[in-house]
This record gives sequence, C-alpha cells and structure tokens, in this order.
Amino acid sequence: MQNSITELFKIKYPIIQGGMVWNSGWRLASAVSIAGGLGLIGAGSMYPEVLREHIQKCKKSTGNPFGVNVPLLYPNIEEIMDIIVKEDIKIVFTSAGNPKSWTTFLKDKGITVVHVVSSVKFALKAQDAGVDAVVAEGFEAGGHNGREETTTFTLIPMVKEQINIPLLAAGGIATGRGMLAAMVLGADGVQIGSRFAASTESSAHDNFKQRVVDTKEGGTQLTLKELAPVRLIKNQFFDEVQELYKENPTKEQLKELLGRGRAKKGMLEGDLVDGELEIGQIAGLIHDIKPVSEIIKELVEEYEDVKKSI
Repeated sequence: MQNSITELFKIKYPIIQGGMVWNSGWRLASAVSIAGGLGLIGAGSMYPEVLREHIQKCKKSTGNPFGVNVPLLYPNIEEIMDIIVKEDIKIVFTSAGNPKSWTTFLKDKGITVVHVVSSVKFALKAQDAGVDAVVAEGFEAGGHNGREETTTFTLIPMVKEQINIPLLAAGGIATGRGMLAAMVLGADGVQIGSRFAASTESSAHDNFKQRVVDTKEGGTQLTLKELAPVRLIKNQFFDEVQELYKENPTKEQLKELLGRGRAKKGMLEGDLVDGELEIGQIAGLIHDIKPVSEIIKELVEEYEDVKKSI
C-alpha cells in the first residue's frame, strides 16, 4: 500500500485519523500511529497548554509520525502555532479558514501542511497556497461541513481532475471497501473520523460512543447552515433546532439556542439529550466499539481482500 501519501508522512498505510474535537486526544492519535496510520491530535477543542500536554504525551507513547489538526479560526491561533513549532511537530492539518494565512509560516519551519476542503474551488486555493496535500471532505462527514453539500464520491474525482498534489478522501469512509472505492476514484489515501470516534482510545464519553453504534441510516442530518453547517445525531437538542426553524429564526436566535459548549457537553461529557452529537452518516455501518489496532487491521484486510477479488 505504499504510495505518495505513505511516502509523504512516512507511514505504513495511507490511513489518516480525523482530528475530531473532543475525540482526538493523544491516546487516539498515538494508537493510530502505532498501528501504521497517521494519528492527529485535534487542537480545536484544546486550550494551548492542553495541546502542549497532549503533544508531549503522544511523543512519549510513540516514536511514529503523528500530527496536529488546527482549525484556522481558532481564537488563540498564534499561541497554538507557536506551540506546534516549539514542540517540533512535523505534520499539520489545517481546516476552517484560509490556507494562505499560515501555510508559508509552517512550511518555512519544515512542517508538512495539509488543508481540508469541501470543493474544487477551495482545493485549488489550497494548492496555490503551497500545501503538500489536500483532504477533500464530502458532506456525509460528521461535524462541520462545506455549504456545497457535495458528496465524497462526487467530490473526489472532481478534485483529482484539477490538482497535482496528493489527495485524501474524507466523509463516509469507515470500511476497507469504502477505502478502496475512494482510491479507485482518485484518492491517494483516506481520512477517517467517525470509525475512530467509536474506538476504545477515543477521548469521547462512553455514552456518545454507544450512541454512535446505535445510530442507524437516517439518524444524522446537516443543520445550522446559517451559522456553520454541522452534521448531528438527531436528539432532543436537534429537535429543538428544527422547531425553531419553523419560526424562520434570525442568526441571533439560532446562536442563542446553540449557546456555548454544546459539543463538549455531548461528546466529552456524554449528555445525549442537550449535547451536540457530531458524527457522520457512516455511523449506520459502525456496530461496535473496539481498539484502534483492530479497526486498522480490519480496514487493511478488507481493502486487500476486495481488491484481489475484483
């Protein structure tokens, strides 16, 4: 399975773990890296000093490559980037912002930079900004999504046709079959979030992990598009959002209902009623909570088996 992605990151398999807020701590990142993929610490839900702690613990846990995912709209972005440089992080995935703002800074420090996009337009902008690879994420994905609502398997070949740097597929991929399909369509590797959210090493609350397993087809929906489109599991909070929509709410009313800390309440603290439960449509194919080592083993074995049978 050696290709441009495994060469870029010096990993065994072209499998990247999503830097999911409240799920992607050092335990998950190190477990993925130890198993041959690339683990990412999710800085989006961490104060700067918490991120530093997770980086240092990940270093102690594995000597294999790992990286940090940074939403560029993070309020303490300068401090986060300073920690990344001082802790000698070699791989950074950026998202939710303009890649031009930090790509040159990071690359000048010898850091490999990857940017997450939701359209061909933004893939080209990321390439022009000098990133080393892009993640093209379809709207099947959990959490925050692009406004275009382009599906992964439509987006991948469109992006592949336009760029000349390595391409990772994300959104709706949790099996070896899905991984192979994405790569047949032009991806050089995959970034997987939801399947790793429901792993033993995920930092999410056990209540949330079990809810992911219990979620069936149709159990998630994209909402709050006026603020930032986000895919959520349907629960009481989601129903309250839908009820508010019947009143043709303003952005201010939506912000008031959302409040602060909903995602932390749902995913980290396990409040399945009032919390924001971010997961992808692929939750319908996630049937258990298991160690990362088993997840990656199953992904690779299924990928190889199906590829041989074609």
